[in-house]
Amino acid sequence: MPKRRKKSKHKFFENKARLYIIYVITGFIAFIFLLFSFVYIGIFGHIPSDYELENIQNYLASEVYSADNVLLGRYYIQNRTNINYEDIPRYLIDALISTEDARFYNHSGIDKRSILRVIFKTILLQKESSGGGSTITQQLAKNLYPRKNYSILTIPVCKIREMIIAVRLERVYEKKDILELYLNTVSFGENTYGIETASKRFFNKHPGELRIEEAALLIGTLKGTHIYNPKNQTEKSMHRRNIVLNQMVKYNYLESDRADSLKKLPLRLNYRKLSHNEGPAPYFREFLRLELADLCKNLYKEDGTKYNLYTDGLKIYTTINSDLQAYAETAVRNHISKVQKEFDQHWKNREPWGKSDAVLMNQVKKSPRYNSLKSKGLSHDEIMKVFNTPLRMEIFSWNGISERKMTPLDSVKHYFKFLHAGFLAMESKTGYIRAWVGGINYKYFQYDHVRSRRQAGSTFKPFVYAAALENGHKPCSYIPNDSVVYEDYNNWTPRNADRSYGGYYSMNGGLTHSVNTVSVNILMKTGINEVIRLAKAMEINGNFPEVPSLALGTGEMSLFDIIKAYNVFINRGRLVEPVFLRRIENKNGTVLYEAKPQVSEKEIISQETAEIIIHMLRNVVNNGTASGLRSVYGFENDIAGKTGTTQRHTDGWFIGFTPDLIAGAWVGGDNPVIRFRSMGYGQGAHTAMPIWAGFMKKIYANPLYRLSKNTGFDISYDVIAQFDCPDYRDDKYDSIWEYMKERDEKIIDLIKRIFKKRDRRRGRDENFEFEFDFD
Repeated sequence: MPKRRKKSKHKFFENKARLYIIYVITGFIAFIFLLFSFVYIGIFGHIPSDYELENIQNYLASEVYSADNVLLGRYYIQNRTNINYEDIPRYLIDALISTEDARFYNHSGIDKRSILRVIFKTILLQKESSGGGSTITQQLAKNLYPRKNYSILTIPVCKIREMIIAVRLERVYEKKDILELYLNTVSFGENTYGIETASKRFFNKHPGELRIEEAALLIGTLKGTHIYNPKNQTEKSMHRRNIVLNQMVKYNYLESDRADSLKKLPLRLNYRKLSHNEGPAPYFREFLRLELADLCKNLYKEDGTKYNLYTDGLKIYTTINSDLQAYAETAVRNHISKVQKEFDQHWKNREPWGKSDAVLMNQVKKSPRYNSLKSKGLSHDEIMKVFNTPLRMEIFSWNGISERKMTPLDSVKHYFKFLHAGFLAMESKTGYIRAWVGGINYKYFQYDHVRSRRQAGSTFKPFVYAAALENGHKPCSYIPNDSVVYEDYNNWTPRNADRSYGGYYSMNGGLTHSVNTVSVNILMKTGINEVIRLAKAMEINGNFPEVPSLALGTGEMSLFDIIKAYNVFINRGRLVEPVFLRRIENKNGTVLYEAKPQVSEKEIISQETAEIIIHMLRNVVNNGTASGLRSVYGFENDIAGKTGTTQRHTDGWFIGFTPDLIAGAWVGGDNPVIRFRSMGYGQGAHTAMPIWAGFMKKIYANPLYRLSKNTGFDISYDVIAQFDCPDYRDDKYDSIWEYMKERDEKIIDLIKRIFKKRDRRRGRDENFEFEFDFD
C-alpha cells in the first residue's frame, strides 16, 4: 500500500496566500466597480450629459480696448480670453501633445497603458504627484469641473469622474476642438487662464506670434505653475522648457539640431500684468467699471438674461488713446516725483501738520488697519499699541517699491506726506476723453482726483468773466484795483498775490494777470447768483458758496467738470458731453451699445462771449500767469489757458487748450495741511502747468499727432478789435470823450437787454442793432 504524502506546512501557507491575493484582487475589483457605478449614477455629484458638454460656457474676461485697439485691461472672475484652434501655432500643439499626452490621437479619452500606473501609484499609494495617467481630455474634464473633497475617496472618485467625462467629451468633440477647449481653460498661474492670456502676460504677444522656445516655456509651466513660473523661477522654467523641447524631439515633432540651438537661447520675457491695479489707465478703468455695471443692467442676451461684465467676455472699446495715455502717465510721474523731492526738502526736519496731533490721528482712524482692528473689538489704546509696534511691510516711494521694518504709525505719516495729481485730456470737438490719470499710483492711492472735488482757485475766474460779458461788460471795461472791505460778508477783503493795489485794470488785464480784487469786483457787479447760474448751465456739479470769494474759486468742483465747462468756450458757447465709451460688443462681435458725440443745440453763452474768453486766455499764456509755456517750455503755437492756486497754496491747477485738444492738471495733498508754505513753490504754474507742458511736448514730438501746431483759434476780427486798450492804467478814463463813449455804450447795452427780455416773454427771437457814431 503506497504511502500517502504529507502536505507540507510551507505548501499550506502558499495556497492560503494565493487565496488571500485572489480575495484582495476580487474585492478591489468589486470596490472599483461599485465606486464606478456610484460615480456614474451621480451619488458623488452630477456628471454632465453630452448635451451639457456640447454647450460648455466658460467664464470669459471682458476686455477693455483703447481707441487705437490696444488692450488696456480686463474685468474678470477668472482671467481668460478664448482663442480659435486655427490661431494656435502648430508647434505649440506639438509641444503640448509630446509633453502631456503623446498618444492623444490614438485614444478615446483614456490611455489604457496608463491606467495601471494610475491604479497602483495614484489610487492605492495615494501619490497625487505621480501623474502620467491623465490624458489631455481628462485634464480638460478637471479644468471644466474642478475637483471636490470626498475625504479618503477624493482621488479615486475624482479620477473615475474625470474618466467618464473624458469619454463623453471625446464622443461629443473632435480632437482639434478638445485641444482648443483645453488651451482655453488650463491655468498658467497668477489667475491667468488660457494660452491667449498667458501669452500676453509673459510675452506681450498673441499665441500666433510666439516663437518655438516661448511656446515650449509656456507648456512647461503646466507641470507646476508656481514652481516653473518664468518670472519668479528663471532657471527652473528654462530647465523645464528644455525638457519640453527634448520631448518634441523624442516624438519627432522637432529636429535634434534645432532643439539644441533653441535650448541655448536665454529667457527673454516681456512681462505685462494687466490686473485691476496695474496696466494702463487704472483709474479710468475703475471709473469705467462702475459705469459699465449700470449699463449692463439694460443689456440682455437672447435668452433674456442680463450680460455679466465679469463672465461674458464683452469687448469694450473706449475713447482713450494709448499713446496719449502713456504720455499723460509719464508727465505726471516725472513731474510729481520731482515736486515731491522739493516738498520733502521744503519741510525737512518738520511735519507739514505741525504739532496738530488731531490731524494725524484723523488719518490714523481713516486707515484700513485701524478700522480692521476696531471691527475686531480692540479698544483705541490697544489699537495704538499695534500702531507703535514695528512690522515688515512693503512701502511705495518715488525711488521704487521696497520692503522695510517700520511701525504702522510711521507708515501713515509716510503716505500722508505725498502730493497727488489728477490729469484729464479731451478732444474738444467730439468730447472724446483721450487720457485719464487719477493719481500717482493706483495700487497704493486709489482715490481718483479726476472726479474728486477741490477748490478751483483762479481756474474759476473765466466763468465769472463770461457771466459779466453776457451781462454787458466789455474787454476794455476798466475796474478799480482797490482793496475793498465787504461789510455784508464778515468784513472780508480780497488780497492780490503780489499785495499790489491801486490803478485800473481792463477786464482783459484783470484775467491775464489774475488780479483777485478785479475778479471780485466783477463778480459783485454781475451778481453772485448770475455767475452760479452760468456755472450750473455749463454742468459744473459743485459747491458754490454765495459769497464774494466765489470769484477766487472757493467753490469745490472736479477736474472733469472744469474741463467740460472750459470746452464750452472752444465750441463757441455750446456744451459737448464728454464721451469715454465708444462701443460694446459681445463675444461674437454683435454690437450691444454704441455712443456718438453729443453737442448741445442750446447756446449757453454767445459765440462772441466764447471768443472773447478764448482771446483773454490766449493773453494769459502770452503775457500773464501762464507765460512760462512760452519762455520756459518754448511753445510757439496757439494756446489758451489759465493757472489756478487756492488759499495758502493748497491746490495747484492748470487748464490749457489748443483748437483741437483741452487738458488740465490738478496737484495737491489729500489733506489741505499738505502744502508748500511759499507761493513760488505752491502756485499752479509750478505744480500743475509743467504736467500739461510735458504731456503736450510728447504729442508734438510724435508726427502722428498734429494737434493745432500750425493752426489758430480763428477769432473774428470784430472780437479782436474790442481788445484795443492797455491792460492797466492809473486813471479810469484818458479823456472826457472816453467817459462819454463808455456811458453811451452802457445805455445801448441796457436797451438791448430790455428788448431781449421782452422778446423772450413773447416767444420771439429778434435782434436789434443800434449804431452810434462817436467821431
